Amino acid sequence: MAQPLNYLKETASQTAGPYVHIGLAPGDAGFNIYANELGRDIIGPNAKGTRIKVTGTVRDGTGAPVKDVLIEVWQANAAGVYPGKGDVEDGFRGWGRVISDFETGEFTFETIKPGAVKNQNNQIMAPHLNLWLVARGINVGLNTRMYFGDEAKANTADPVLNLIEQTQRRDTLIARADRTNYHFDICLQGDEETVFFDV
Repeated sequence: MAQPLNYLKETASQTAGPYVHIGLAPGDAGFNIYANELGRDIIGPNAKGTRIKVTGTVRDGTGAPVKDVLIEVWQANAAGVYPGKGDVEDGFRGWGRVISDFETGEFTFETIKPGAVKNQNNQIMAPHLNLWLVARGINVGLNTRMYFGDEAKANTADPVLNLIEQTQRRDTLIARADRTNYHFDICLQGDEETVFFDV
């Protein structure tokens, strides 16, 4: 006879574990089972806008690189429109998955620089990428943003950056710019901890 549901015990807490790549990005784990793996191409082949390259490393509290992190990227197109939120004619996807290098911990991806978007209060937000991270040892995915170092004026007026009371911590969300290359390190803990959002 089956016991009532109130007798069932809660499932044990679990981190993303070493199998996150097999399930979400099997090609990086050595399992070439898909001709086109979901999330590989963030923008689509015909997206309009300035093509950029983003590199960085996720570091733990000791400064060591996290070598098994999976990052999901979500962004607006060059006109500041998210997929599903307006007319996107060029097949722009605006979403993808990025895996850190298992040896160095560095991640890299190519996309287009997004345009400024309006928030739910009709305020203009500076161009940014939304990032969600999972890795072994992280119980709940972490949400953050990457702003662009060559958008100083827009960053100064950004309503989300201005919510961060400790002004020096805002810098943890701004990528260093070198023409169309951007470098963005994410620190999980410590004095240089990246700002994460509770969403």
